[in-house]
Amino acid sequence: MPRKQKESKKIDARVSTGIVGLDEIMNQGLVSQRVYLTRGGPGSGKSTLGLHFLTAGASKDEKVLFITLGEPESQVRKNAQGIGFDLNGVNFLDLAPTPEFFTEAGGYDIFSSAEVERGPTTQKIKEEVERIKPTRIFVDSATQFRYLSTDAFQFRKQMLALARYLTEQGATVVLSSEGSDEAPDDDLQFLCDGVISLETGPDGRKISVTKLRGSDFRGGAQSMRLGNKGMEVFPRLVPEAYTKEYIAEPIASGVPELDELLHGGLERGTVTIIGGPTGVGKTTLGLQFMKEAAGRGERSVVYTFEEGRQTMLKRCMGINIPVRDMIERKTLSIVQVEPLHYTPDELASMVRQEVEEENARIVMIDSTSGYGLSLGSGDLLSHLRALTQYLKNMGVTTILISETEAIMGELRATEVGASHLADNIVFLRYLEIAGEIRRAIGVLKKRTSSFEKTLREFEITRYGLKVGEPLTGLRGILSGGITFGKMSED
Repeated sequence: MPRKQKESKKIDARVSTGIVGLDEIMNQGLVSQRVYLTRGGPGSGKSTLGLHFLTAGASKDEKVLFITLGEPESQVRKNAQGIGFDLNGVNFLDLAPTPEFFTEAGGYDIFSSAEVERGPTTQKIKEEVERIKPTRIFVDSATQFRYLSTDAFQFRKQMLALARYLTEQGATVVLSSEGSDEAPDDDLQFLCDGVISLETGPDGRKISVTKLRGSDFRGGAQSMRLGNKGMEVFPRLVPEAYTKEYIAEPIASGVPELDELLHGGLERGTVTIIGGPTGVGKTTLGLQFMKEAAGRGERSVVYTFEEGRQTMLKRCMGINIPVRDMIERKTLSIVQVEPLHYTPDELASMVRQEVEEENARIVMIDSTSGYGLSLGSGDLLSHLRALTQYLKNMGVTTILISETEAIMGELRATEVGASHLADNIVFLRYLEIAGEIRRAIGVLKKRTSSFEKTLREFEITRYGLKVGEPLTGLRGILSGGITFGKMSED
């Protein structure tokens, strides 16, 4: 079932920017036949955004025009080809200075003291617009016009005239500007109907919409990436915008004793933290629920931040969890994530794609500490809350793997203080009994149903997971000060 977003007030016709995430931020794209400014320093992605905007129109057989005043057309085409753009349907008006400009007298006169319509450069723009009749125009860059203007008043007046002329011809226009402290572009921001700012900082590339006349939009800086796909925008996740109807039924693990401990299993649309020390079996326990889900034909996805994908595959095959078969049948996806390579918004976009396009029903984050590394100086709990709330709204069962530092001793459910986000908390821990290291499993919290208050022995064997009878003969397991009474024999 596709996602259902809250509907906004109906407004004028929209024009896609060609960038899915940016359209989402701008509430379905640009309002047509208006003028927009994309601003940022050199290399921030202004021209790339313009190429997306034009090629999105060309792909629909619209007439589009690229007016370049800086780079020559040949260089623009070469750069675009290097990142996968097909410019066959894009018309160019090349107003960049030629080599002869250096040796010949004269120059551009679009902003001379004469009327705008009289200048030769203005005449070229007018003739090309009337010949092509474009519905989309990208001007790169408006900064060049400023240097050719006699004063700030004349620049602003004639830019207003140019913007009005182009929109009255039926075009939606995007201008680029290299605004800086030395040459601010406040006047351009004032006259344009929308402003898109691009920047690069310690936390990566960001894009933000600061103005959009006639429409609401999502404010604040959003993650953005430039690569071989051009520009990708990853909007900050707003969980309240997504809902899906579902039945909050329990999903079983397929291990009878474990399901008995959980009084049926984990409910759909809930968040479960599985906590415990390293190597105790947290990931394996989560994968057991996914194995059972695969038997029902449901898809699950694991985002692993620490364990390599191949290591996980090999380990699971040795304990009767047929992950390779599950992957081949597309009931499981294992995504290895390099935490310092992705921002939280990129990760959220990956999760959304799995949920909304691939219909994933269980999502496991392995682990919360690895996820935290992707945040840099960001707030782990706020990002986790947004992600888990979105998954809950979509009826997805979420499993968060949380590693605790202590191997034995007093029990800690999580080291990151995320227990308030969980509907269920399942813990695993080591026991030392008669000189032998063994494992125990228990439940600390379950919001949607009751659960068994005892602890059970937990084993990982080549035949799969094994959960034993309640450990009624032990005391002090949670505090680490274990004492022995009468204990059930295996």
